[in-house]
Amino acid sequence: MKNLKLITVTLLLFLMSVQIINAQEGEPINLIAEFSLFYESFKNKDFESAEPHGWIVIDTDPSQFLKYRPFKKMEEIFKWKIETITKTEEEKNQIAVQAIKLYDRAIEVGAKNPEYFVMRKAFIIEQWSDASPQEKVEAYIYALEITPDADAYYKDRLGLLYAANATVENGYKIKALDIYMKLAEEDPENELWITRINGLADDMDQLVGFMKKAWDLDKDNLEKAWKYAEMCGKAEQYDKAIEPLEFLVEKNPEVVTYWTKLTSLYIKADRTDDAIKAYKTLIELDPQNRDNYFSIATIYKKLGQLSVARSYLQKASKASAEPWDMPLYVEAGLYEQAASQSGSFEFMDKCVYKLASDTYVKAARIGGPMSAVSSGRVKALKNTVPQKEDYFFRNFKSGAVIKIEGESYGWINRSITVK
Repeated sequence: MKNLKLITVTLLLFLMSVQIINAQEGEPINLIAEFSLFYESFKNKDFESAEPHGWIVIDTDPSQFLKYRPFKKMEEIFKWKIETITKTEEEKNQIAVQAIKLYDRAIEVGAKNPEYFVMRKAFIIEQWSDASPQEKVEAYIYALEITPDADAYYKDRLGLLYAANATVENGYKIKALDIYMKLAEEDPENELWITRINGLADDMDQLVGFMKKAWDLDKDNLEKAWKYAEMCGKAEQYDKAIEPLEFLVEKNPEVVTYWTKLTSLYIKADRTDDAIKAYKTLIELDPQNRDNYFSIATIYKKLGQLSVARSYLQKASKASAEPWDMPLYVEAGLYEQAASQSGSFEFMDKCVYKLASDTYVKAARIGGPMSAVSSGRVKALKNTVPQKEDYFFRNFKSGAVIKIEGESYGWINRSITVK
């Protein structure tokens, strides 16, 4: 008897917990019954019958049914209504009002993944409601603040809103450009983002102007400076790209990527002295990178400073983890250049051509990408190197070592061997 009374009391307490007085009608609500009717109707795809029962549960106390995902089920009903019932914008807006109420309630009662409902609310405000463009923009801004890693689709929606409602005063084009530049950086293979970027401006010059303005408005922003530099590069406006890169290396002088980009811009802009200084900084930052030694060597070669060029070529070879034919190929070119600039074709000039030919042979033996070209140069120099009679008349026999010397060749400090 005692147990029976305990069971009865427990049952009464349970029934009391699920019966809540409807303030308007003064009648008790059996939430279990209401949820059961909602669930069964939804399962049978009788969405019209399911909706009122769903609202009773959600408006009253959905907390004990959250594991059955009532909010997601109600969302499915709204999608069905939009796709099959609505005919006018007014009807669509009415459903939007209900959907927004649903999402707000989901967030309020602590439904799982509240950020989902915040983002869906923004989407409904944009797609289904008669909200103003400003309200739609603000809804997405808030949602993306809550969920910064949201799907790119929603970021695209905000970008399109910005683009469609841009004026000179609101600066929406700059904000849209910022969104699509970030998306393009995160997903460079997706051509849609490049299409969106190109669609924001009449031409590349205007795009560059947008990026410049975005950086000017936030001058200490490193990301905006980098994006402005990138856009200038794409537009082949190298002089303009130098300013943001110089800003970046000033702020972060240890970042190799910034210096690498800046050196290439100096070269394209024919600022040779600056390029040399930048390469020397790169060498200090990354002494194991063979490319930096090689690049500065090519600059010195163009300047006619052949001795300095050769020293950097040798450093490039030492920095390389494996045999590299390119430095040897360019070094051979230095000797060939020196001989051709001498203005004569005396015996010592021929010996320098022989040194060039021998160096080309070494490059060819490595078997790298310059192998065939190096072999071709050896053949091309065949008639410029000393011939047998040149050695004979000077009493040089096979195996003799001839030191390269002379006013034009003092920097070379090399020898050739008679064969």
